[in-house]
Amino acid sequence: MLLLALDTATPAVTVALHDGTSVIAASSQVDARRHGELLLPAVDRVLAEASLRLDAVTGIVVGVGPGPYTGLRVGLMTADTFGLALGVPVHGLCTLDGLAYAADVAEGPFLVATDARRKEVYWARYADSRTRVSEPAVDRPADVDVGGLPVVGAGALLYPDSFPDARGPEYVQASALASLAAERLAAGEELEAARPLYLRRPDAQVPKNYKVVTPK
Repeated sequence: MLLLALDTATPAVTVALHDGTSVIAASSQVDARRHGELLLPAVDRVLAEASLRLDAVTGIVVGVGPGPYTGLRVGLMTADTFGLALGVPVHGLCTLDGLAYAADVAEGPFLVATDARRKEVYWARYADSRTRVSEPAVDRPADVDVGGLPVVGAGALLYPDSFPDARGPEYVQASALASLAAERLAAGEELEAARPLYLRRPDAQVPKNYKVVTPK
């Protein structure tokens, strides 16, 4: 097994290689505006670090969000392209699950929250680092029922009044996604399809006064 994992659902552009036993190379850069520019060089970098070629990869793992439309689609389209070119399966994982897997929490339960912009967060509730017990949602921080639990991720750090017990990591790491995927695949579990979890419409909208011009 050689999994190539990547995620662009948060400001982190993150890539990792996992050989079925452990992570053998990883790269992460935080830049919310340069996902498309940074992702492929990061793939090249981890392959070079591991002294491997892309055609050695036997599966792709991609974070499916939730996340902003523009950044999220960069990772998903790249994963689909690699999968088609190499003829290997493309596995999806919820980005929040990757954060939970690497959570700085000794034991559950806890929440994971990432920045959804518009003064909102993407969030989900976990029984432990491997078990999500609610569907991902998007809400204003004050509307999330924390119940005194720790909250992991950048969303928690951004809104300390709503999430007083904020924990790391701030952003998802592809190494965590790869390790979680390898663990589930080894157990014979099926991973989800690589389909985006947008949860809401894109920020970009057609102007209200847009005039449609049709040929005469």
